[in-house]
Amino acid sequence: MFSTESLTAVWLATSDEQAAGASRTIRRDYSDGGDTMANANNTARAFLPRPAEQLTLPKPPISGPSESAFTTTFGTLLPPVQHLQTPVGKAAFYSLAPITPTPTSSVNPPSRVLLLHGIQTPALGLLPLTTALHESHPQVHFVLLDLWGHGLSDTPFLPHTPSLFHQLIDGLLDHLSWPSAHFLGYSFAGATTAGYVATRSDRVDSFVLVAPAGLMRIKDFTAEEQTYFGGETGDEAQAHDWIINWLEDGGDLMPEDWRARVGKGEVVPAAVRQWQKRQHPGHVASIVSMLRDGGALDGQKVFAEAVRKDLGSLVVLGETDDVCSVTDLEEVGFKNVHIIKGAGHGVVRERVPEVSALISTFWDGLQTETEV
Repeated sequence: MFSTESLTAVWLATSDEQAAGASRTIRRDYSDGGDTMANANNTARAFLPRPAEQLTLPKPPISGPSESAFTTTFGTLLPPVQHLQTPVGKAAFYSLAPITPTPTSSVNPPSRVLLLHGIQTPALGLLPLTTALHESHPQVHFVLLDLWGHGLSDTPFLPHTPSLFHQLIDGLLDHLSWPSAHFLGYSFAGATTAGYVATRSDRVDSFVLVAPAGLMRIKDFTAEEQTYFGGETGDEAQAHDWIINWLEDGGDLMPEDWRARVGKGEVVPAAVRQWQKRQHPGHVASIVSMLRDGGALDGQKVFAEAVRKDLGSLVVLGETDDVCSVTDLEEVGFKNVHIIKGAGHGVVRERVPEVSALISTFWDGLQTETEV
C-alpha cells in the first residue's frame, strides 16, 4: 500500500518572481492557427498507480508548467505565484493580502480564508469569486491553492487519495503560520474540504461548500462505466479517455472570442482547462486519479462526519446541478443549504454576485472567538 504518512514532514517554501506576461475530452487542444480545438492530447500519457499497488522505488513528481508559460497565455490576473516544496512535489499558491485592518467587534468576519478549486479548472477559476469576496471583506487574507496536477502544481507520482490533499493543506497552513482557517471548497474540493473537516476539525474555523462533489454513488453508473473507474478494463488509455469525456460531457468547446476575452482580463475556464492538457504533462493523470481515488464518489460517511463536527457551515448549490442535490446534502445532515435558481454546477463562476452575497452573509454572522 502507498502511504505518504511515513514521508518526512519537512515542508520548504519558496517563491517565484512574477514573470512579465502578455496580456469535457482528453483529445482537445489548442491550434495556434485558430480558436478551435483539435482532437489530440499534446502531452505524453502518464498513468499513476492505484492505492493497492506496490512501488519498489519512489518516482519523482511530474513537474507542473512555469509561471511564464501561464502568464504568456492568460496574463497576470493572479498575484505572483509562491511555491510550497513538499516531500512529494511542488505546489503553487497565490496570496491576496488584507488591505485594511481587521475589525475588533465581538462578531468578527474571518481573517484567514483558504479557497480550493475543483477538478480540471485550477485556482484561477475561483479568482472572480475571490475578488468579489476580497472587495466585501478587505480585512481578510485570502489564499488560493493549485491542487496537485492543476495550474502550476506538480503531479506527485502517487495515488491521489484524500490524505495526499489533506497533507498538502497541512503543509500550506503550517507555512503560512495559520493554526486554522475558514475553508471554501468548490466541486471536488467540496469533498476534500469535508474530509479535512472530518479528520482535522481543529484547523477549520468554518467551511463553505459550493456545488460539492463526493456524494455521487458508483452504483448509479453502469457495469461498464464502473470498470473505467475501477481500472479493470486492461486498457488505461481507453479508461482515461472515457473518464475525461464523461467529465466534459462529450466536449469542452472553446468560445471563439476567448483570446479577446482573456486580453480584457476575463477568466475563460475552457481555455484554462485546454491549456493545462497541452502544457501540464501530469494534468490528465491527476484528474483520473482524483476521480477514482480522491473521494469524488461515495463520500456519504465522510460528509456526515464533517457535519457531526458541528462547525459553522454553508452549502451553495445550483438548482440544476447534476453532481449534487439537496436530497444528497440533507441525507448526510446539512441544513444550511442555499439554492441559486437557474444555475448549474458552474454556479461558482456563473453567478458570482449571488454566491458572494450568500458567503458574505454567512461569514458576517460567525462568532470567531477562536481566531488568533
